[in-house]
Amino acid sequence: MKIVHVVAINPYRKGNKGKVFSYNIDTYDKVIESAAVKKMIQQIRGELPIDGVDLNDAQAVKKAQERLKSELPFFCPHYGMFKNNVRRQENAMPESFLFQTIIDVDDKEYVEKAIEKARELNCSSGIWNGSLLHLCYSARKKLHIGIRMPVGMTIEETQKAYCEALGVPYDESCITPERMIFLTDKDSEIYRSKMWCAVLPESEIQARRQAFLNRGLTVDGRGVAVNSLQFTVNRADAVNSPHTVNSNHKVQSSNFKVQSNENNRLSGNRGDYAAPAGTAVQPAQSGNSNYVDDPHLGNSGGNYSAGELGEASEKNLIAFDLFQESAGLKGMTIDSVGSRHSSLLAIMSAGASRVMSEEELMKVVAEKMPSYYQEPDCHQLIHDFYAKYGDSSKPFSRDVIRINATAEQASRQVNSLQLKVERADGNHTVQSSMFQVQSTDEDYPDPPVMPEKLPKLVELLISRTPEIYKPAVAHAIFPPLATHLWQTSFRYIDNVVHEATLSTCLLAGTGAGKSSVNKPISYIMEDIRKRDAENLKREKEWKEEMTRKGANKDKRKRPDNLVIQEIDADMTNPAFVMRTAEAQGRFLYTSLNELDQFDALKGTGNQHFRIMCLASDSDNQYGQTRVGTQSVTERVTIRFNWNASTTIQKGQRYFSKVLTDGPISRINFCTIPEREIGDEMPVFGDYDDAYREGLKPYIENLNNARGLIDCPEAFQLALRLKDENAEFSRLSQDRVYENLSFRANVIAYLKACVLYVANGCKWEPEIDEFIRWSERYDLYCKMRFFGDAIKRANFSNEKSSKRGPANLLQQLPDVFNFQQAEYLRSQLGMDKKGTPSMLRNWVNRNYIRKIPPKGVTGDVISIQLFSFEKLRNRKDGKEVKILES
Repeated sequence: MKIVHVVAINPYRKGNKGKVFSYNIDTYDKVIESAAVKKMIQQIRGELPIDGVDLNDAQAVKKAQERLKSELPFFCPHYGMFKNNVRRQENAMPESFLFQTIIDVDDKEYVEKAIEKARELNCSSGIWNGSLLHLCYSARKKLHIGIRMPVGMTIEETQKAYCEALGVPYDESCITPERMIFLTDKDSEIYRSKMWCAVLPESEIQARRQAFLNRGLTVDGRGVAVNSLQFTVNRADAVNSPHTVNSNHKVQSSNFKVQSNENNRLSGNRGDYAAPAGTAVQPAQSGNSNYVDDPHLGNSGGNYSAGELGEASEKNLIAFDLFQESAGLKGMTIDSVGSRHSSLLAIMSAGASRVMSEEELMKVVAEKMPSYYQEPDCHQLIHDFYAKYGDSSKPFSRDVIRINATAEQASRQVNSLQLKVERADGNHTVQSSMFQVQSTDEDYPDPPVMPEKLPKLVELLISRTPEIYKPAVAHAIFPPLATHLWQTSFRYIDNVVHEATLSTCLLAGTGAGKSSVNKPISYIMEDIRKRDAENLKREKEWKEEMTRKGANKDKRKRPDNLVIQEIDADMTNPAFVMRTAEAQGRFLYTSLNELDQFDALKGTGNQHFRIMCLASDSDNQYGQTRVGTQSVTERVTIRFNWNASTTIQKGQRYFSKVLTDGPISRINFCTIPEREIGDEMPVFGDYDDAYREGLKPYIENLNNARGLIDCPEAFQLALRLKDENAEFSRLSQDRVYENLSFRANVIAYLKACVLYVANGCKWEPEIDEFIRWSERYDLYCKMRFFGDAIKRANFSNEKSSKRGPANLLQQLPDVFNFQQAEYLRSQLGMDKKGTPSMLRNWVNRNYIRKIPPKGVTGDVISIQLFSFEKLRNRKDGKEVKILES
């Protein structure tokens, strides 16, 4: 029997403290095993320095450590689910109560003693026998002890009794239902029971709930107990009869001395994890536990016991039969093992879910598919389907209208039938998206986390930058670095030769720290600015000479070799053309404090946007022709790199008229996350001579490079990233993401080449992961800030979805049919006509395999008649391999 795990967790750094999501324990493990969390824990404990914080300033270090602690991911130990994913006491779902709590040992002098005592209590003969679930050091190397609550004891009673037995002070702040615990790294985990976060047997869940009810409490032990000073629980009766709980064990809540003649635990406990029946969580892998096959475990997926839901209406029973026929399953056995999952899914997709509520369909399935109804998968399937696709605001199709009317008329002739089912309510779904994108900025996850190990040049350039600004600076350094390259090019994977044309736009809120990129850029551009200053002086002297001479005097022509690479922000279009012509094939560069400073280049029409696009195209031609002898008449190839900063709203407005015209895909976007209100001010390091000298050899390597440079590692990396993007595009069916990924991959490739040349044409292993992160970050920003707007521009009649690109295959059941795939596409605003080509693509890529329809002989031509089995991204966690013929 599979073990279902559920953890209410916010896995993001600096996650919204009011938001938690119900995930599988695998998500918990990924968080604590991450390098980012490990580094934060080491910094909080003083084992690693914190960037920008003076180690000799004890107060500053303490504040920085407190800030880091507040940014850690966290989880809620008492409940597995919160309504609408909002972490509030009133939103805690009673059915998801976990019957466990965490003891907080907040004094370091008690920690080692508490560890030993917890182990001793776990092996004792009293009520704490087998209660230990988890031991873990906290962020400040104190202690968290996870325990199973004795039957009938509330959180507060358990905390007080266990702390007294443990010999540590009781902390009253640990008993709130919505309590959160900051996560620490894997190395901080001392002990984990095999049944940590595993579902309790149904019989034990019922007995525990009844024990609370007998005391006048709710099923999760909240409220005021009618017999709060003394309650009794009988272990044998609790196991044999969940609805009758007597006692010969007394717990005096006045002094919390626990008297026991035998272990006050149910036989099925053994440190089990409580979760609500029928919860919509990610299916877990089977655990290697001695207890999972015990006969008393019962149905871990639901508590749909007999006679508690009531009757199914005759109309719904008739409608179910009609939808079965509509799904092409008339006369077939739909309750047989192997096909019942896909059969029920097809019936719901045909329209059954439109005319019946989730509860009503449960009643019908119990009658029509009694065998399947006993399985947890059935309840999970129905619940997930309604949670993901249920929308009562949408109009009925013609078929649904016809079936609903037919069933209504026929039902008037027949009496309703009695059913024996109970429904476990819930409305939570597990999100599956590559970016895990939420519907509002408040819920939007942080950008991808920058790798810890970085290329040496990047590490140097961001070494004086506070942690929060480092990702933005790591992107902003590339346009000025690439500006040093001259007559240097690289062959991309499509065989097109590119020069290192790079531009970066930083989008962040007001006061976010956009100026943090300025210092590194200034140091990178120092040598170019020095040469530009000399040429600007020559130009100024020439202009003054021309002004002094009369109109008829012979005038000296414009000086030669007047190379000025860094242009002014307010430069006009003719001046831009002239500077480009005089640059002798070198890059022009500018850094703009505000994006709208580009407007000076508009000329007649939106020439500034045209310049942005042409700069990224090889062998482009641009210029102007004028009649006047003093006017600029030139045809040039644009080589233009730039940095710009603006607020998110202004950036979105600025590009709103050219969403589909090319500039957005050619620009590398980055951002700075919003800081918490009242956060400490980030502190920069010193940009000194050591910084300048460390940068010097990299700049010299860039200045000295010439010709077509071959970087095989960057080429292979571009191929891999291209394949990764293509695979996700096929799975997400997100056209906007695919289109943006083409240019994003070129940008990433050119960045890799710049690092390669700057390092003396030597590849560093760290470049690989850094460039992969850089591309993911760029695409994250483009999809977050412009994704929905581009979709609206492409499809003006389409409703904006406010979602990131999601893996469609992951959202489908392990076995599905054509209609389900088509329905999913329509729900996500995609064209239904693309369903056949999508499925054929998936079949050819070995993502899925076709299942021929039953009872059909001969060749089946239409793909619409097949069912399909997933070979990857399965809900059961398996990867199915097929043999090559």
